[in-house]
Amino acid sequence: MAQLNENRGTANFLVSEANGMYRSRDVGTVAAGAAPGLQPGTILGKLDSGGNYVAYDPAVTTGAEDIAGILFEAAVGTVKRTIITRDCEVNGAHLVYQAGANDAAKATANAALKALGIIVR
Repeated sequence: MAQLNENRGTANFLVSEANGMYRSRDVGTVAAGAAPGLQPGTILGKLDSGGNYVAYDPAVTTGAEDIAGILFEAAVGTVKRTIITRDCEVNGAHLVYQAGANDAAKATANAALKALGIIVR
């Protein structure tokens, strides 16, 4: 029997948003690279050069080491996407942290998200 794999759905990490018309969201250019790209719930940094959003990586010094938001929907290549940047609650079990993140790294990322007004539950 063939195995089926279900990808993360758009905004499946989102618990609640601020009142008002999409107040928690912005639109930005995401540089996600080749397939499979980035999944919804991926924690993002923003590059100093060019201002594109990329997967958060605390080991670099390109701007990607500073958390700037969470990807709302999947992205492949360099595309415009919705970014959650403030005033919301999210399910931490559905976030995509950097590769190899341990509990301490996740706590650091969650604290940076809290500074943006994004509360991890």
